[in-house]
Order: sequence, then structure tokens, then C-alpha cells
Amino acid sequence: MIRKHPAFGIGLAALGAVLLSPDALFMRLSGMEGLQMVSWRGTSMGLIFLGAWALTSRDRRRDLAILATGAGAVIAVAQVLNALLFPTGIALAPVAVMLMAVATAPVWSALISRALYGEKTGPATWIAIVAVLTGIGIAVTGKGDLAISPQALLGALCGVGVAFVLALNFSVLRFHREVPILLAMGLGALVAGGIGIAATGPAQMTDGNVPAILVTAILILPASFFALSLASRYTAAANVSLLMLLETVLGPVWVWLGTDETPTARMLTGGAIVVVALAIYLARPTRRARMG
Repeated sequence: MIRKHPAFGIGLAALGAVLLSPDALFMRLSGMEGLQMVSWRGTSMGLIFLGAWALTSRDRRRDLAILATGAGAVIAVAQVLNALLFPTGIALAPVAVMLMAVATAPVWSALISRALYGEKTGPATWIAIVAVLTGIGIAVTGKGDLAISPQALLGALCGVGVAFVLALNFSVLRFHREVPILLAMGLGALVAGGIGIAATGPAQMTDGNVPAILVTAILILPASFFALSLASRYTAAANVSLLMLLETVLGPVWVWLGTDETPTARMLTGGAIVVVALAIYLARPTRRARMG
């Protein structure tokens, strides 16, 4: 069965990361403020996920009961925090600082999975994590963007918070397969969207390029986050977090194609390191399966 193949979960996570990669471009094209984007993104993703859950659930009463458990509540709260912390961090800190902070997600995933569930992270995964962090460090430094002011430090803490809740989300979903992904994440996204609307105000919701934000809110986010979350049930949380960093490398390429913002030599070099490291890591499960 294809889902039992060792490459299935990793491939699904890679697909989710690739689907997520144009997100930054459409956020940029929207011209919207952080919480305004949260309003559209959270509300749209929440309604899509909840609608899909209502259509596909085989036992809605059971799903709602599971949502009230600790694991279900953790997934919903993690989704709310992720949706709120990311735009806040972007508003406070330079993008380079945020990228480095969010790139710690694989480390958090490994630590959380070990602390909560006793799952060990193999040497190959740690080597890939170090290589990817090195590549991202090269890509985002070089222009003085890492100078830390009190405001930038607060933004960096938001980025670490994003990394932590993403890691927690993937770890919990891996070991609590009974949690309904669409319901838990849909509810969390909808709560975040409601907070964004309350903070922005309905009158300001249409400021900016609405079609651009709808592309990411209706297509990119739901498809990518469902793939990433589902992948966590078939491979280690550290793998999902690691592969999600493909978005950090591919995102600037989409921005370059859509806005003519040319990437620097350091971005290309760092991106190449990340892609090569992840390509080698991706090839491992298939190679092991063939040898087996």
C-alpha cells in the first residue's frame, strides 16, 4: 500500500511545502497589513476546512468529542497562534530575522517528539537540519538585516513562537491520529480570522488587492497546510518541519518572478545548499525501500 511506503509521508510534506511556496508572493501583491491578511486567510481557510469536514466526516459527534480532548484543543490553539504570530513578527522584525527564527521548527519538532512521545531523531535528520539551517543563514544574511533592536527581538520571539507551535502541531498529529485535522485546524483558523476582523474592522477589509489575498486564502493555504498536517501522520514531525523550510527558499524565487525583485548571490547560494541537502534527504527512504 502506497501510504506504508517510507517515502509517502516525506513526499507529502515536500508537496505541501511546494504548494505553500507562492504564499509570500501573493501576500506581497495584496498590499495588506498583517492582521488584515489574517482576517482573509483565517476566515477563508477556516470555512473551507470546516465545510470539508462537514461533508466528509463519518461521525461528527465523535469528532466534536475528540476536539474537546487535550490533543484536539492543542491543534486548534496552535493554529490560532500560528496565524497571529507570523504577521506580527513580520511587522516587528526584518524578514531575515523572522526566517532564521522560523527555521528552528525542525529542532523544536525533534525535541518535542522526544520529550512528549519518546521518538528519537536519527543522525541523518540532524545532519540535514544543520545543513538546511546553514543554507538559510547564508541566504538571509549579508545586508545587516540581523541587527537586533528591542522591536526586532520581539519579532524574533514571535518567529520562534511560530516555529514552536508548528512543531507542536505536527508532533501531536503524528501521535494522536484520532484528532480530526479538518475540524481542529478549521476551527483554529476561523478563530484567528475572527480576531483579525475585530482588530482590522470590517470597513478596512477590502483595502488592498483582494483577489491576490483570496488566491492564498482559498487555494494555497488550505491545500498546503492539509498536506503538511496529513504528512505528519506518516513521517516524523522533524521531517515535516524540515521539508517545510523549502518554502523559505522557493518563496523568494516566486517573488522574483512576480515582482522582479532579483535574489542576491547569497540567497541563491544558500538556497542551493538547502535544496541539495533536502534532495539527498528525500532520496533516503526510497533508496532504503529498494535495498530492502
